Amino acid sequence: MTPQPTPVAPPRSFAGRKIHFIGAGGCGMSGLAEFVLQEGADVSGSDQKAGDAVSRLEAHDAKICIGQHQAENMPLGVDLVVASAAIKPDNPELIEARRRGVSVQKYAQFLGTLMKMRKGIAIAGTHGKSTTTAMVSYALHCAGKDPSFVIGAEVGQLGGGSHAGRGEHLVVEACEFDRSFHNYEPHAAAILNIEEDHLDYYHGGLPEIRQAFAEFAAKIVPGGLLVAGTADIGVREIAEKCHVPVETFGIGGRFDWRAENLEANQGCFTFDVYEKEGLFVSVRLAIPGRHNVLNALSTMALCHWAGAAPDAVTGALGGFTGAARRMEVIGEAAGVTVVDDYAHHPTEICATLKAARARFNPKRLWVVFQPHQHSRTRFFLKEFGLALAVADKVVVPDIYFVRDSEAERQAVSAENLVGELQRLGVDGLYIKEFESIRRYLVESLAPGDVLMTMGAGDVWRLAGWVLSDLGRRKPETRNPNPESNGKSQ
Repeated sequence: MTPQPTPVAPPRSFAGRKIHFIGAGGCGMSGLAEFVLQEGADVSGSDQKAGDAVSRLEAHDAKICIGQHQAENMPLGVDLVVASAAIKPDNPELIEARRRGVSVQKYAQFLGTLMKMRKGIAIAGTHGKSTTTAMVSYALHCAGKDPSFVIGAEVGQLGGGSHAGRGEHLVVEACEFDRSFHNYEPHAAAILNIEEDHLDYYHGGLPEIRQAFAEFAAKIVPGGLLVAGTADIGVREIAEKCHVPVETFGIGGRFDWRAENLEANQGCFTFDVYEKEGLFVSVRLAIPGRHNVLNALSTMALCHWAGAAPDAVTGALGGFTGAARRMEVIGEAAGVTVVDDYAHHPTEICATLKAARARFNPKRLWVVFQPHQHSRTRFFLKEFGLALAVADKVVVPDIYFVRDSEAERQAVSAENLVGELQRLGVDGLYIKEFESIRRYLVESLAPGDVLMTMGAGDVWRLAGWVLSDLGRRKPETRNPNPESNGKSQ
């Protein structure tokens, strides 16, 4: 591996600043707070619930108030307030900030401010953003570049989801919801794919979403780079009109960065990477799924632009074990493997379940899928049914309520999704509460089964609970007829 020079630390622009984060416990928000703590800021904040992210901030001397948001949570002397996208205009702490005349920025606005202090790399797309952002950050780290990064997921190999590095690059996940990514002006960006999502916000559907991505691409600084997954027609149309150089990626075909000679072993792919017409490197991934071949190709292109040595990037991709809640193996007990995943869109669910089948070869693949948002469930009801049909057994709790109106809440229910599953011949079951699901699973799971908890809400809690219960279960206590349980719960 080629020795890399030690990067020179950028100026600590936040030293002495007093910054208050409303909703500090969220994954992205806590990442920003950690970043400015490392830059020397005095951080305070609030969140309705405690958790690991809040504990980490407190361990770095941040003062986080837990519970009801109130004006008293904001200390005197604060000169900047950063608010989560979930914070509403009538939030008492926002009102107090305005009363004091304190500057207020949304999460994405502040992340855009940070990007101007570094050479920004932004990864956008309906699917794969977190994993690819983590891949790029880890590869640059392994190449000795010590990048700064803010990722919407925890990454154990990087020590968390954020870091203020000594290198010149800042790697960020660029989300399209609320057009947040329009606050960024990256030097290099990737658009992985574009599909319908966030239809509670993009009322114009796919054309409006594609236009939002086009406007994101237009914000790449002159002389920068767009890395584009042009197998997607929407991405291809944006690439054809982009004002900066474009490098395309894909599997086979005529792409600037392409994967050839794919071979799978337990769902994990080995492949050759060609850059233009020449063989560039060979890669062996440690995480499963054909979709991760695409994520790795975009990572290779971005890291090459950033000056990382190819052998360092190849080694990093081969050793990368993934981000939290991305097909994360929680453990094994009583012959059952328990896995957790964040997938909450039909395309993600289908790809993840297929990868899980290839990786684990289960006797039965169980999924506890917690739908995220009533509106998303209503918009994609049929698509959710088809995606979940990859599993053998599907348990659905109540829909995770976030952002939707009460009218939307009344328009669709978890029972509607289970009805769609049963219409398709899928073994689907509605069980309202987590505790009832927990009991049902412990009685029903058998050696050789894989259980996957799936969704963007709090369904991940079930994975640890069930794993712990399975570890205490006596073999003879498993119910030989699990279909007799839980149907009326």
